[in-house]
Amino acid sequence: MAPFLNYLGFGGAPATPEVKEDPKETSVRALPAQWFTSQQMYELERRAIFSRRWLFLTHRSRLQEAGEYIRYTIAGFDIVIIRDRQDNINAFHNICRHRAYPVVEKQCGKVSILACRYHGWSYGLNGKLAKAPQYQELDGFDKSQNGLFPIHVHTDVNGFIWINLDASKDKPEVPWEADFDTVDKQDRYEDFNFDDYVLDHTYELDGAYNWKIACDNFNECYHCPTTHPDVPAFLNVESADVEVKDGHMQHDHASSPEQRQKGFNVNSTYYFPNVSMSVSPHFMMIQKFLPEAPTKSTLHYEVYRNKNSSDEDFKLISEMYARVMAEDKVLCDRAQKNLNAGVFVNGEMHPKSEKGPLYMQSKVRETVTGHHKREKAAGAEIWPAKQKLPDNANVSQDDIDLCNGLECAAPPNEGLVW
Repeated sequence: MAPFLNYLGFGGAPATPEVKEDPKETSVRALPAQWFTSQQMYELERRAIFSRRWLFLTHRSRLQEAGEYIRYTIAGFDIVIIRDRQDNINAFHNICRHRAYPVVEKQCGKVSILACRYHGWSYGLNGKLAKAPQYQELDGFDKSQNGLFPIHVHTDVNGFIWINLDASKDKPEVPWEADFDTVDKQDRYEDFNFDDYVLDHTYELDGAYNWKIACDNFNECYHCPTTHPDVPAFLNVESADVEVKDGHMQHDHASSPEQRQKGFNVNSTYYFPNVSMSVSPHFMMIQKFLPEAPTKSTLHYEVYRNKNSSDEDFKLISEMYARVMAEDKVLCDRAQKNLNAGVFVNGEMHPKSEKGPLYMQSKVRETVTGHHKREKAAGAEIWPAKQKLPDNANVSQDDIDLCNGLECAAPPNEGLVW
């Protein structure tokens, strides 16, 4: 376990040759409470994580026909994914290029064109500007420079859709393979055909807590025996473990023969930063922890059923999971209240039983610390998702530079100190 903790950045310096290392495992201190309450830390995470890393979203089966779209809001970023007439799945920021009004206002639906109700600008399903009333009369107006802000999309071999908000034109700075290479080719997926799963329903829970608390809670089962009476029915709690690799964790619960016979052999994967997917013979669930503020999150659930399963088999495990999710919400709500009180700094975590949260927290620390160092060197915030202005936008850049000089972006005593 010591090499694993060293990899995570916990546990201090290695022992000197003169001192024998204690073979016993030791507890590890978690991230401090401020990382779960600070507005500045939340904004840094928006820049370092959510506008730069690959984010798992949904399955392609939800976008069957041209014009079908889904809207998500993740850490303040309003996002639309849509299938176009060439059968491509595209993603865009839900921002009209004219005056920043949303181009879609429902959470999902079907459209023939993406139209902004504010001033009538409209866009094709590929994001290209189709109509801008009166602008065609202006000299120098270039329609090709005024399409929707594109988002990088990756569809893996199982049909799951991923996005990356990095505004780099050709490819994002962080490749998908850096965190998720072969995650879609796990041996345990050989028994599943993901195209057999169809959306049954979605639902949301409001969480009065930081998104990382929800991730920590999902990635360990140390608390399961005392808080989740349903869990032993479909998970082998005593053998619960996680295998960590790059940007994901594969949960292993060593299902018993009886559990497998009932279709309770659940295979769960956590995808950094904020999504889990759990699949069993009758049921699949995509769980997203969507940050809204330092101490507020939305828990978004997409629940799928195997089209070959009976209502009884599907509902049995689906309803169990719904109860567990509701119980988790209570745990997280109460933990955040105590973090907010200003007494607790951090606690000790078990290096094996809570290996999942330790790994997740190490990824957060590594990602935000590295980004903060880059910002410190640059002397400014770095927003990978921010619009790249065209070369002819000199006047706009002058206005931006003036505001930066007046500290418009970071009022005194409110921003990070470089």
